[in-house]
Amino acid sequence: MASSQSHHNNNETLSSHIDIRIHPNEEDDKNINYFQRAQWLRAAMLGANDGLVTVTSLMIGVGAVRQDIRAMLLAGFAGLVAGACSMAIGEFVSVYTQRDIELAQMKREREANNNTKEVDDDEKDRLPNPFQAAAASALAFSGGAVVPLVGAVFIRDYRVRMAVVAALASLALVVFGGVGAVIGKTSVRRSCVRVLIGGWMAMAITFGLTKLIGFTGI
Repeated sequence: MASSQSHHNNNETLSSHIDIRIHPNEEDDKNINYFQRAQWLRAAMLGANDGLVTVTSLMIGVGAVRQDIRAMLLAGFAGLVAGACSMAIGEFVSVYTQRDIELAQMKREREANNNTKEVDDDEKDRLPNPFQAAAASALAFSGGAVVPLVGAVFIRDYRVRMAVVAALASLALVVFGGVGAVIGKTSVRRSCVRVLIGGWMAMAITFGLTKLIGFTGI
C-alpha cells in the first residue's frame, strides 16, 4: 500500500515537471515585468518614430521648394546625424537624472529606517541604465531615419520620389506602432492609428509651411 502511494506521488511529481517543460511560456508570461520592459521600449520606439518622422519631414520640406535629389538627401542625412546625437545625449541626461533621483530616494529611505547598509549592485542594476537608453535612442533614431533616405536615393523623378518617401514613411509608422503595441501588450489598432496620424500631421505641417515660405520668397 505504501509502495503504491509512493509510486502515485512520484507520478504526480513527474507529471508536474513535464507540464512545466511543456508549458514554460505561461509561467514566463506571468513573471514578465512590463514596467521594466517599458523603460527600454519607450526609448527605442520614441527614437525610431522620431527618426522616421523628423527625416521624412525634412526631406519633404526641402522637396516642397527644391526638386533636386541631392538637396533632399543632404537634408535627410544631416537630420539623421544631428537627430541621433541629440536623442542620445538627451536620453542619457534624462535617464541619468532619473537614476540619481531614485538612488537618492533609496538612500533616504534607508536612513529613515536606520539601515546603514549601502545600496548594493543588484539594487543599482534594477535602476534605469542611461547608457542603454542613450544607445537605444541613437540606434533606433538612425534606423527610422534610414527608411526615407533609402526610398529616395534611387528615384530621380521628383513626384515619384516624394510619393515613395511618404508611402514608405507611412508603412514604417504602422509597423512601429504595431511592434510597440505587441511588445507592450496594448491595442495594436489604436497604437498604429495614433502613430500614423501623428506622423502625417508632422509631414503635412512641414510641407505646408516650407511651401508657404517658398512662395513668399522669405
